[in-house]
Amino acid sequence: MNLEYFIAKRLVLSKDYKSSISSPIIKIAISAIAIGMIMMIVSVATGIGLQQKIREKVAAFNGHIVISNYDSNQSDMTLVPITNKHDFYPNFSAVPAVTHIQAVVSKAGIIRTESAFEGVIFKGVGKDYKWDNIKEYLVQGRIPNTIAALNEEVVISQFIANRLNLKVGDSFNTFFMKDNGYNLRNFNIVGIFNSGFQEFDATYILGDIRHMQKINKWKSSQVGSFEVFVDDFDAIETIGEQVYEQTGSTLDSKTITEKYSYIFEWLKLFDFNIIVILIVMILVATINMVVALLVLILERMQMIGILKALGANNWSVRKIFLYNASYLIVKGLFWGNFIGITLLLIQQHFGVIQLPPENYYVNQAPVYINWTYIMALNVLTVIVCLIVLVIPSYIITKISPVRAIRYD
Repeated sequence: MNLEYFIAKRLVLSKDYKSSISSPIIKIAISAIAIGMIMMIVSVATGIGLQQKIREKVAAFNGHIVISNYDSNQSDMTLVPITNKHDFYPNFSAVPAVTHIQAVVSKAGIIRTESAFEGVIFKGVGKDYKWDNIKEYLVQGRIPNTIAALNEEVVISQFIANRLNLKVGDSFNTFFMKDNGYNLRNFNIVGIFNSGFQEFDATYILGDIRHMQKINKWKSSQVGSFEVFVDDFDAIETIGEQVYEQTGSTLDSKTITEKYSYIFEWLKLFDFNIIVILIVMILVATINMVVALLVLILERMQMIGILKALGANNWSVRKIFLYNASYLIVKGLFWGNFIGITLLLIQQHFGVIQLPPENYYVNQAPVYINWTYIMALNVLTVIVCLIVLVIPSYIITKISPVRAIRYD
């Protein structure tokens, strides 16, 4: 029988324990642990969720790696064509981590309606385009049919549709500039998407690649660039180097972390913020537990004296109070986990907290619920608290049995 655990359990379940002087302090300690766990769970889930959601959106419109010509053009427009007669297309078998590759052509244009106009980039896509990435953001209509004969079907963003007062089923004229004039094309809207990533929503419309090839007077085998998707974003730098080695000396390749470095550098700040929050919350919870433990020790001075007089050693008595503190920690963690996970589930299903997309690239705060992370946070909190609580429990070794029994 574990005597220390038995005594600690009797102390916790006793009525005197709940009505004692230390009761308010104990409640504060439990609340501090619960609040700290809520803050840690929410900060990790929302921080990682935001990072992953923004990665997905950037990749949806660009792929993970972009293969293009070497040129000084820093825009998203395609100036010099690339032949699609390469060993890496349409199957990039030389790099196992590559899951898909698709050819695209981008060209700047101006949409003109009766009442307004808007500058856009028409992204021409073909039969190999991975529409699954865009379907997630489709709010009306359907995706264009780029497999059948050449047609005028396009999808535009809700941002552009609202600015030009367009809807699914409407047609609009688009002017594409050339050296001695312009080309005019009429397109039909079959779908509207809203990614919440305003940098892309305010820029792109997607349609058949053959329109751009005709306007540029390119052959059907000529494209603007290739977008490559990989199976492990965390290894994107290594995979990017492998892709670069396989594309030959005439082509360049860039990962989206290089192309949109300002976005991913900003995302890295979330890792620092999460670490700071974890440290602060664990520190606050630990300090409150130390105070609660000291109060418990002072309140049970006579019990400590009696136990020592009966032959209990210092470590045995310390274990009683550490068991007692463990109960408080577990109770705080239970409520912290319950409330924190409930808040995350509410946000995940109902999107209560909205964010300005022009600042955060998303319409609502995304959450990433990972049970491994949650379990790790709980274990970390328990370990840190117990290690720190061993230090104040050392005061028990200085208590004299005679003085403790006479303590009032």
